[in-house]
Amino acid sequence: MLIKKLITIGLTYGIFTTVSAGDLQAPEVNMADYSSDLTGLERSIPKLKTAFIDTAPADRKDGIPVGEIDVIKESLQQLALEIADNQHTPYDSLLIAQNNKLVFESYYSLGRVNFPHPQASASKAYTALAIGRAIQLGYLTMEDLDKPVTSLLKGLDRTKLVKGADLVTLNHAMSMQSGIRIDEKKRDALLENPEHLTGKKLAQIYLSHSKPITSESQTYLYQGSDPMIAMLVLDAVVTGSASDFIKEELLEKMGIDNYHWKEAVSGVPQAGSRAMMTSRSMVKWGTLVLNKGRWNGDQLIPEAFIAKATGKVAVPTDDEFDYTNFSYGYFFWRTPLKVGDKKYIAKFGWGGGGQYVMAIEDLNLVIAVTGHRDDDKTLGLIEQRILPAFALSI
Repeated sequence: MLIKKLITIGLTYGIFTTVSAGDLQAPEVNMADYSSDLTGLERSIPKLKTAFIDTAPADRKDGIPVGEIDVIKESLQQLALEIADNQHTPYDSLLIAQNNKLVFESYYSLGRVNFPHPQASASKAYTALAIGRAIQLGYLTMEDLDKPVTSLLKGLDRTKLVKGADLVTLNHAMSMQSGIRIDEKKRDALLENPEHLTGKKLAQIYLSHSKPITSESQTYLYQGSDPMIAMLVLDAVVTGSASDFIKEELLEKMGIDNYHWKEAVSGVPQAGSRAMMTSRSMVKWGTLVLNKGRWNGDQLIPEAFIAKATGKVAVPTDDEFDYTNFSYGYFFWRTPLKVGDKKYIAKFGWGGGGQYVMAIEDLNLVIAVTGHRDDDKTLGLIEQRILPAFALSI
């Protein structure tokens, strides 16, 4: 069936119906029941019986301009219907913004317009942007990215630091190249005692119990220590706590008030995961990156930092995943996606289960995806089904 311009689709699984725009409202969940326990909501939220697909999203007065796709693309609408019909990895939402306007909004399964969805490792990208905000405000400088984190984490017991600890910089930590190497069993045992994890004690553990750190060991390794060190540095340099800083200087600036970011025992936000954001808030994060750190005319994050964070700093490696054509910046991934003979660079935060916050500058696109299963084929769908709908029209 052809989805016409300016209509909203109500799709009950197996039964297709169309209604006029405005007759359907994006599905919501009663957040009042979970004001203090969003993880409880995550566990108990029922699956949608009716998918919601909107080609002319409503203005929710949330700071996101809305528009509509100039020409409704059949490939995009067909993909949405296939997702609703469970023909792909289970997705909870797919949102697309073009030219800084939300033009496509859809929710499936566990997706709700007001539900802060677990971000998994996409949280790391938000951690990097928080560091960028600290640089914009003068708590750090771009030059500090190449200084030892030990010089920024005041109060460490230097007598216990492992040899080479001073080699670790923010640049290393945010590109997963710290060189910290701790035996898994030893690490788990060290992290069992909460008394040893408060404040900078967590950084002390990482930098005291690693094997000696050398320039040879400072190669890419995806691990939890590196983002936590970055977050601990943020907490050490800003006024107040890292949690308050992120809330007041970043989230509130972007009009994000419906979120949850679990704190670690150390007292700082879990840098590697545990953030929860609505799909529309994910669009805001992507828009911030697309616009090179600017939000509503204000430079929240230095353009130079955005370029570095979304550029090529490290080459990811993993025995279980083919990272050919991938590169890694500051907790951001980067890969070319091909449409015909042309390649478009995708820069994105990426979380397990299918969480994506993606910016594609050459198409002026932001794509936000949430899901809840690990057999993730999202990049292929974006390349084969979504990008052609926009690339071939410009």
